Amino acid sequence: MLVNKIDEKLLDQVLPEDLEKADAYNIRKNGHTIERKVNPYIDIVPKENNSGLDIYVKENTLFGIIHIPVIITESGLTDIVYNDFHIGKNANVIILSGCGIHNDAHQDSTHDGIHRFYLEEGSKVKYIEKHYGEGTGKGEKRLNPITEIEMKKDSSMTMDTVQLEGVDEAIRKTTAVLEEGSTLVVTEKILTTGHQKATTDFVVTLNGENASTHVTSRSVATDESYQEFSSNIVGNTKCYAHVECDGIIKDKGAVKAIPEIFANHVDANLVHEAAIGKIAGEQLVKLMSLGLTEKEAEAAIIDGFLK
Repeated sequence: MLVNKIDEKLLDQVLPEDLEKADAYNIRKNGHTIERKVNPYIDIVPKENNSGLDIYVKENTLFGIIHIPVIITESGLTDIVYNDFHIGKNANVIILSGCGIHNDAHQDSTHDGIHRFYLEEGSKVKYIEKHYGEGTGKGEKRLNPITEIEMKKDSSMTMDTVQLEGVDEAIRKTTAVLEEGSTLVVTEKILTTGHQKATTDFVVTLNGENASTHVTSRSVATDESYQEFSSNIVGNTKCYAHVECDGIIKDKGAVKAIPEIFANHVDANLVHEAAIGKIAGEQLVKLMSLGLTEKEAEAAIIDGFLK
């Protein structure tokens, strides 16, 4: 059970909605499930050796809500979890995931979450993932999410990922294979400070006719932090892809974008856009003319950029 205010705060940070609104959920703390709820349409089955979960959503399930949060409060712990989501034909669900780490000691705490999605024909998934770190110790908070997606005909998935505070190092990898008429929309928002590092790697293969993807990355790197965004989009038939990477740097922050698109068919329409730079001077001047200090104006611009 959740026993203290630290647990509650971590859950509040990684879950934008009340846990009680979920039709099914599983809460994992320090490598172990502490609470689980299922219903007749959504089942959550633990894997052997506590290594993760199989989440089964029956076909034609409408508007199901699933919460799969992880919290870590033990310094020095490396938690690796494999969660497989089996989404039935024509099902429609919202999945809220993410990890919060509290580390007040001097050993590093790490969570490696491997999430695999199998979307059957006509199914729809909205997947929200948030990462958060806090604590006064010198031990780092590390998060390495891996997402693997297989999409059948006419399925769709929207994936929103957020990392806005306290994560010292993150390596995020997403791979997806899309069949006919399927659609994948991905939005990520990342803020790094201090000496933090964040790496994102997208690999999307469009195999089915009229498959499409839209990937948007918005990043802010401040102090001496570093971010790297790479994408590899392969179009093997008539399809559409649009990738955009927008970054703001301030202080000694650095952002690197590595685009790669491979049109392997005459009707593959693939686009990549990248823009990285400092906050525009005219934006600062306009907000300061309204009474804000320079720091307040910068904070307002960054907040709006990452919304």
